[in-house]
Amino acid sequence: MRRTFLLITIGLLLFNFTFGQSAQYKQLDSLVNSLFKQKMFNGNVLIADKGKIIFEKSYGLANEKTEQKINNQTIFELASVSKQFTATGIVLLEKQGKLNYDDKISKYIPELAFYGNISIRNLLNHTAGLPDYIELFEEKWDKTKIATNQDIVNVFAKYRPKVIFQPGEKYQYSDTGYTLLALIIEIVSDKTFGQFLSKNIFQPLKMSNTFIYRSRFEPKKIENYALGYVTDSLGYKVLPNSFGKEFYTYYLDGIVGDGTVNSTTEDLLRWDRALYTDKLIDSKDKELMFNPVKTKDGKETNYGFGWFIGDSKKYGKIVYHSGGWPGYSTYIERHLDNDKTIIILQNRSNSKINSFLQTARTILYN
Repeated sequence: MRRTFLLITIGLLLFNFTFGQSAQYKQLDSLVNSLFKQKMFNGNVLIADKGKIIFEKSYGLANEKTEQKINNQTIFELASVSKQFTATGIVLLEKQGKLNYDDKISKYIPELAFYGNISIRNLLNHTAGLPDYIELFEEKWDKTKIATNQDIVNVFAKYRPKVIFQPGEKYQYSDTGYTLLALIIEIVSDKTFGQFLSKNIFQPLKMSNTFIYRSRFEPKKIENYALGYVTDSLGYKVLPNSFGKEFYTYYLDGIVGDGTVNSTTEDLLRWDRALYTDKLIDSKDKELMFNPVKTKDGKETNYGFGWFIGDSKKYGKIVYHSGGWPGYSTYIERHLDNDKTIIILQNRSNSKINSFLQTARTILYN
């Protein structure tokens, strides 16, 4: 009798758990499907609880011309979600004793010595005060050529644009800083940025569908790749290449560090899981990566090393990053106190995910 009662109890618990999971899945699917039907979403969503996938689904096409559908293994350009890998590359080199966070950037890039006391740490947490390279290249660059990270150094050395503020005085998000970090990785490691990340991060974590890819600078055929679409002035979905070589996605395509990591939702979940272990980095490193820095006036920023930092009464500590580049909109969110993960990869620029995220969190926490 007691055994029968026990079996019934276990059966009810399993039923309730399965029903709860099923209800969450249906709610999340309904939420994303609604956005998809409104043409406000096109891509992949993966949501996990303590590493277990509770929702994973694909919506829309990877290639409008061939009508190839997106699936769970489709590869997307990550845009600024790439910055966490650039930051980790620097952390790994520091652990190897090959650089220090407080080294001046001029130690590795002497052409920029006129910027004085800007350090690697300033680049990592966006407190360097460097002007935006994209704006400078829009004005000064020969757009028949594809620029590289060294070209950024050369153009800055030639025109010497003034800093926006002195190092450490303020926080201002900077793509420029992360392109210089990628160049420092190359100089210190004597490998290309892609080679270093592949050997030290992607291969050890078995992220087999993650790599650096620049479609104009180094074109190659990639199976199951999501082409990125934008909307033109007439409302049609087009590839950025249709705007010609004068459009910045063409002439800035050789630049790495602030973007150009390409990956899948499932590879990013492997990355998420590794960050709960000491396989690549330890607790001391994570303290730097996942905690905000203070500026000289004592104000706390919301950025660590390659991650935005948030704190919620409902959800605890959250680290996250978004990415946006013509044709792509990406996002990863990690709930450190409760071990929940949200990953969104889209191959459309006109996506809206803020309202989705608020509702998805509510569903995730029942």
